[in-house]
Amino acid sequence: RRQSRALAGRILRELSLDSLSEWTAKTLAYGQQRRLEIARALALEPTYLLLDEPAAGMNDSETQSLLEFLSRLRSRQQIGILVVEHDLHLIMQLCDRVVVINKGEVIAEGNPEEVRRNSAVIEAYIGTSKNRQTQRAVHEKICIEK
Repeated sequence: RRQSRALAGRILRELSLDSLSEWTAKTLAYGQQRRLEIARALALEPTYLLLDEPAAGMNDSETQSLLEFLSRLRSRQQIGILVVEHDLHLIMQLCDRVVVINKGEVIAEGNPEEVRRNSAVIEAYIGTSKNRQTQRAVHEKICIEK
């Protein structure tokens, strides 16, 4: 029981939830609830962690905090992380390998830089337009955010 409490305390500290440990989950803010979901999964000490849109509904600050935590987790605990996410910034910063699926089909895979420059990915995320200048600006924004 002591080991379980110690593990829970460590995980809650890492996710900046330790000051809220006496609160019920339903009273937490949305971003805190999302981090608590990850904490619950980590308590099982998995070899791989599957996260389905962990940044959904989070603001930029919460997403950045999540990104920093997941990066630390991955490097410190030798844990594999599989992330399904629409937030390209988070994916491009966190992942070594990216697979892009559009309408149920894989349209690109590779390292973040390869995927970022893939014309099918650009078209799927930016769309085709007569205004190529707008497309270039958005593409440059994706590249800069890395």
